[in-house]
Amino acid sequence: MPYFDAASAAPLHPLARQALLAALDEGWADPARLHREGRRARLLLDAARETAAEAVGCRPDELVFTPSGTHALHTAVAGALAGRRRVGRHLVVSAVEHSAVLHAAAHHEAAGGTVGEVPVDRTGRVVAEEFAELLRAGGSAAPSEGRGAAGGPASGGGATALACLQSANHEVGTVQPVGDVAAACREAGVPLLVDAAQSLPWGQVGGEWSMLAASAHKWGGPSGVGLLAVRKGVRFAPQGPGDERESGRSPGFENLPAIVAAAASLRAVQAEAAAEAERLRPLVDRVRRVVPEAVPDVEVVGDPLRRLPHLVTFSCLYADGEALLHALDAVGFSVSSGSSCTSSTLTPSHVLRAMGVLSEGNVRVSLPRGTTAQEVDAFLDALPGVVRSVREHLAPHEAVPRESAPGDTAPERAHDEEDSLTVDALGKRCPIPVIELAKVIDRVPVGGVVTVLSDDEAAGLDIPAWCHMRDQEYLGAEGTAYRVRRR
Repeated sequence: MPYFDAASAAPLHPLARQALLAALDEGWADPARLHREGRRARLLLDAARETAAEAVGCRPDELVFTPSGTHALHTAVAGALAGRRRVGRHLVVSAVEHSAVLHAAAHHEAAGGTVGEVPVDRTGRVVAEEFAELLRAGGSAAPSEGRGAAGGPASGGGATALACLQSANHEVGTVQPVGDVAAACREAGVPLLVDAAQSLPWGQVGGEWSMLAASAHKWGGPSGVGLLAVRKGVRFAPQGPGDERESGRSPGFENLPAIVAAAASLRAVQAEAAAEAERLRPLVDRVRRVVPEAVPDVEVVGDPLRRLPHLVTFSCLYADGEALLHALDAVGFSVSSGSSCTSSTLTPSHVLRAMGVLSEGNVRVSLPRGTTAQEVDAFLDALPGVVRSVREHLAPHEAVPRESAPGDTAPERAHDEEDSLTVDALGKRCPIPVIELAKVIDRVPVGGVVTVLSDDEAAGLDIPAWCHMRDQEYLGAEGTAYRVRRR
């Protein structure tokens, strides 16, 4: 059964398995103790730290291991904000950061801090100049942040204490301009935290970042291991009760066997990265090209060029994402989704919302190492039938109108046409409101307006996206009423 969800968790790398088993025999003792077993464990921990630091591109004494990538991000945000609280309480994040960063931002805001959110374009990429505009210079940065010695607080305490930018997006694979943003942060004297969970397996993150976090299960290491690098000179105040382990930044007994396996697998996947990228990128290019040709009414999202080599995301009009995932699983393909219907909160993916792209029928395909062309071709062969069956199940009584072909002219006005129509889709989840809109748009003349009533939050994203895909004019929303003018 092909597993195409490596962006969530990659299969355990063979070297990780070997290292884990070996460390279970050799690394079970407390590395803080001075006896023979403790010294042996300490040697393993130090070697793992050196290996991971080399892969990250930092000094070993700048890197600590954490229980997860989420823990690393939360620790980084809290520690940097506390360490720079005299400078200001302003935090800058991109609109498409991992939920761990956004949750930390919400916690900071609830405690009285301020948060600036940098928008992204339709490919999910920030513009470095727009990111720089939200940075509030004030006070002095630490030496590695480009401003020399410490200074007093900014006027009004409103200077930016920390900026956060992922190196590559978890949902759509778009690679961010970390180097340009890091340069802007350095100029403003603001430390930059990079979430490198998705990109680190493919190589080091460039640019003069200040902190970096990642998670082992994203690169084929065991789950339950994250890493956090904090450059020397970055003001950092660990929060919570103190602990003597991991420089006081990650309390508790280290999971040494898992840490050893994580470091070994990170070194291995980075060594294989160039060859794997060269092999997987054409397979992803094939998915990006074939899916819109084989399946009508599909939007492939994310940057077509500046992206991770193994990940592609697309959204299907008139289809339910959860139903697509179950149907694909039934025919042997494990994929994931950012659709609202696959979320426990029943709200659209914040990434797709920020991009302004279709959220319904969303499918993310992320290929693990070793994926074959035959497996990808089998997926492409199965997908059209799966999407067709899901669409038929959602709209069994009336087919969704076909897309007009080039050169088609507007049909003559039918006797039952009205200048405006209202579709009541209250209480119905997307994609039903969009399906109902598509069914009636031809019943109003060119220039006529269809109003869709929907209380599903996803409609606020999917109806404008449908208009963009179908070249209709979205007039905006008022409460639960969404208005569309037929072109």
